[in-house]
Amino acid sequence: MKWEKVESLPENQFRRIVGVKRATFSKMLEIVTSAYAAKMAAARGPGGRPPKLSIEDRILMTLEYLREYRTYAHIGVSYGLSESKTWSNIRWIEDLLIKSKEFSLPGRKALTKSDCEFEVILVDAFESPVERPKKNSVKVTPERKKDTLKRVN
Repeated sequence: MKWEKVESLPENQFRRIVGVKRATFSKMLEIVTSAYAAKMAAARGPGGRPPKLSIEDRILMTLEYLREYRTYAHIGVSYGLSESKTWSNIRWIEDLLIKSKEFSLPGRKALTKSDCEFEVILVDAFESPVERPKKNSVKVTPERKKDTLKRVN
């Protein structure tokens, strides 16, 4: 989904589609835009090909990956990118947001401290034997002899 379609949505629909509030998305946009500007300044010049996607689309692509668990190949097709370029874009955005320390998830210990009870279900998947054809030595030996005689002659 492209940014042009999402930006005009009302707040409640925006959150349902994107997965975060508009204010959170704006904060993400600030962080990524400042990091991108710093990256371009460090590159010293306008050299290189301009990116195919805007920063907003890259953030949407990352949120789509995190929310829907789609593969890089599927997301790449949606945005017109290769699988490897999709991976590098998503990885870059994730790393920037993690380094900023503005956004975080609760740690593993936070889940154990909660008052929710978890139910564990074990599934026993046993191996079943597969019937394989048995070698017939009576049939195999004459075939080998015929093949050997053909090679000698």
